[in-house]
Amino acid sequence: MSIIDDLKMEYRVGGITQRLIFWNVGLFVVPMVVFSILALFKVGFPPLQWYLPDNEDWISLSSNPANLLWKPWSLITYAFLHAGFLHLFFNMVMLFAAGRFFLTFFTQKQMFGLYMLAAVFSGLVYIVTYNTLPLLSERGPSNMVGASAAIMSVLIAVAVYSPYYNVRLLLFGNVKLWHIAAFFIVSDLIYASVENEGGHLAHLAGALFGYLYVVLLKNGTDLSKGVSGIIDFFSNLFKPRKAKPFTKVHRNTAPPASRPSVKPKDITQKQIDEILDKISKSGYDSLTKEEKEFLFRLENNK
Repeated sequence: MSIIDDLKMEYRVGGITQRLIFWNVGLFVVPMVVFSILALFKVGFPPLQWYLPDNEDWISLSSNPANLLWKPWSLITYAFLHAGFLHLFFNMVMLFAAGRFFLTFFTQKQMFGLYMLAAVFSGLVYIVTYNTLPLLSERGPSNMVGASAAIMSVLIAVAVYSPYYNVRLLLFGNVKLWHIAAFFIVSDLIYASVENEGGHLAHLAGALFGYLYVVLLKNGTDLSKGVSGIIDFFSNLFKPRKAKPFTKVHRNTAPPASRPSVKPKDITQKQIDEILDKISKSGYDSLTKEEKEFLFRLENNK
């Protein structure tokens, strides 16, 4: 299997954390490659950081609330954009770790719903604070990009749900999950008065939303169900309906001893379940070459 095939399989069976990482990395790398190629042919296009111009961007979040009238989607798209490689790298490391912790206790749909809702909530808080706090409003309009607020929400949610969950860090040994969450919250509180005030306030808003999500969930209200319902609706809307073939039913009159105990379809499903269980425990890289090829053939035969 080629690297492209491995990436395709990783995306298909890797889970929501991997897909979010793919989307974030793709939206950073693909435009850079495209504009670099165009630059070779001296085609005039915006700079590589194409989503960060001061007044004419389409998908970063502006602090000017009036801009939401013509680009309401920016409340979501900003959470998949990054201002530079290091910004992207550290956010993806945090997303990978927070996602692993979160999926220990919650479902993939809940993680995706929380990520999206936290992005919207943090974006709105960013706009409100930027236009109400004198320190920020005096600076004029600004733009925000980054997945940090949504990732913060995922991390804080699982830290609130299981604060004493043990995490082994390379240089510090075993620490509690709430220690990690507290470190990032305190850091944002400190830096909120020093630099990038709006961004750090958005991080704190994401943390608040993660806390509220778990509190409401324990009381029986799952906010992520709204996002899951919307996704399922549009998925079913555009999914082609397969015509059911005519089947003729034959009664099996053979004695029980002569009937096969296990059907080939059952064996295939058992293999799929075993492989998916292996991925959930040890990751896609733990699969053997034969297991990867089995999944790839299965996906192509759908």
